[in-house]
Amino acid sequence: MATSMNRRIWLKSGALLAGGLTFLPDGLAAFAARSAVLDSPKQLTDEAAVLEGPPQLKARLLANENPFGPSEKARQAMVEAMSTSYQYPFAYTRELVQKIAAYEGVTPEHIMVEAGSSPLLQAAAIYYAQKGGAIITGDPSYRDLPDSAKDLSAIIVEVPLTKDYKLDLEAMEQKVGSGTALMYLCNPNNPTGTMLDTAKLKAFCERVSKKVPIFIDEAYIDYVPNPQATTMIEAVKKGQNVIVARTFSKLYGFAGLRVGYIVAQPATIKLLSKYAVGGMSISAPAIRGALVSYQDQEFMKDTLQKTLTSKEFLYETLKKEGYEYIPSVTNFVMFPLKMDGKRFVEEMARRGVGIRNWKFNNQEWCRVSIGRMDEMQAFADAFKQLS
Repeated sequence: MATSMNRRIWLKSGALLAGGLTFLPDGLAAFAARSAVLDSPKQLTDEAAVLEGPPQLKARLLANENPFGPSEKARQAMVEAMSTSYQYPFAYTRELVQKIAAYEGVTPEHIMVEAGSSPLLQAAAIYYAQKGGAIITGDPSYRDLPDSAKDLSAIIVEVPLTKDYKLDLEAMEQKVGSGTALMYLCNPNNPTGTMLDTAKLKAFCERVSKKVPIFIDEAYIDYVPNPQATTMIEAVKKGQNVIVARTFSKLYGFAGLRVGYIVAQPATIKLLSKYAVGGMSISAPAIRGALVSYQDQEFMKDTLQKTLTSKEFLYETLKKEGYEYIPSVTNFVMFPLKMDGKRFVEEMARRGVGIRNWKFNNQEWCRVSIGRMDEMQAFADAFKQLS
């Protein structure tokens, strides 16, 4: 919405105030004035899609949310936490950091938690934008960090995806130069739902991180069959200049509760912490919920199975209507449209179904988030009227 201050601007402004504004050549006043009249982003954000869409939907399939969570254990823990929520959650925050560190095999100094991964993306955007260099990213890919950095005058180098809609590591590496400040990889990638070959990505990180920091956004890693085998946290453990972002917003069902973290070298954590609030940005109930949810294998397995069931239904729906799709390892699916994307979104919205559209490779695309079976049926019923 043109008249509203979106999440990206608000978070960026807060992080700037926390981290200092000395690196901005025009100062605070000029930055604030510019933020108020920012150009429209290259691609509509999930937030804008939700706010500009119908208030009532049969199927909210436009923001990659997990409609099956949070777990019952998390809900109970959050309710119980309310009685002591007049207290600052210092101990709970430390406990969460220690729990994550122990599971990942790193020290607590390698971890910083925040209210979702968005503030951590903002912190990285601010820190690396001040270097005045280029940030390399895929196209299309998740826009939060690149768009925020661009607002702060960073040069954004967008590299088209491969023919199978994956990040093009070879082409991205070729773009690295003396003026490169950061490499940003969303893996699995949003909006395509594709994932890089793990062995190739590991070799890429080992090689390229010697030249430039690599930020890997693993928001959807929990949906893949073996997250521990595919995460790049191992690169951090080896001492490489790699930052890995994680969030509870997806599989754990915490999108509205806001818990996220990054794993990086302790020196990097110290640098980025200047531009983020840290653990004090998370409410006590959210932290308590995260503590009992983290690596709850029974809950994760159940949610994954429900997601797969709904996704298979979506695949079959698309195939029956003569549509192809990009096989996805995530909780969303992208497929090429046979009509104008904006019109398709509007027509689906009129039928009570919220979805997203993209345009790249001279083709109109739709991204459908995976919902409950009743939501997927609502999508199918509406889609058949338009296909």
